[in-house]
Amino acid sequence: MALSQPIRQDGPRATSIGVSLLCRTAGTALFTALALTVLPALAQTGEKIAKSGNAAGAPACVTCHGATGQGQPAAGFPRLAGLNAAYFLRQLQSFHDATRVNPIMAPVVQQLSATDRQALAEYYAGLAVTNHDGQPPADTKSLSVGESLAQRGDWNKGLPACAQCHGLKGLGVGAAFPQIAGQSPAYIVTQLKAWQTGTRKNDPLGLMHGIALKLSPTDIGAVAVYYGSLDAAPSTKRSVKP
Repeated sequence: MALSQPIRQDGPRATSIGVSLLCRTAGTALFTALALTVLPALAQTGEKIAKSGNAAGAPACVTCHGATGQGQPAAGFPRLAGLNAAYFLRQLQSFHDATRVNPIMAPVVQQLSATDRQALAEYYAGLAVTNHDGQPPADTKSLSVGESLAQRGDWNKGLPACAQCHGLKGLGVGAAFPQIAGQSPAYIVTQLKAWQTGTRKNDPLGLMHGIALKLSPTDIGAVAVYYGSLDAAPSTKRSVKP
């Protein structure tokens, strides 16, 4: 037989391989179709809970987080719109199992079923992010210190740059590292203090607890002001050079 002659696969083995490939393809298509159906339905359920609460007594999320999930910066309530769904779900589960402690969220989450939590995660992940207008200007010194810590860290203290995990512009990376650009400075301060004291301990590999312990009160305030000053919605404008 010539070496260039193709090897034929006939009989039961070839049939079995063909059926296996066909089933795999059909299974992938079915999974995709189910996802396209289930996720929008979950988001619709999440929207109802966000706007009206649920039958178990959970209040409407919009009361604190705003009608479109943009948060209330002055009150320290964070933006939820656009957060990665897996990250968002993990935070709700953490409030539920007390690895993240908050006197407002703890009783709310106890009134949310697992399906409710998934629905809210899908809903808020699909909301558009907008930039807050009218925030009070930050002082130049705090912004400078905050930018230095965020972009370069402080290796004299063993502090890595925040950008290494949260991205150069603080827009977040995947499901582990959330967007912090444009979040309320008051909220960022509260969370860094929670990492320090251990009332929040749901971070990957305990990274944030160790980092927060190395931050002084001045550092915390500066980082919070810096990230609060950044745009939450990435610019789509292209720079044009003359």
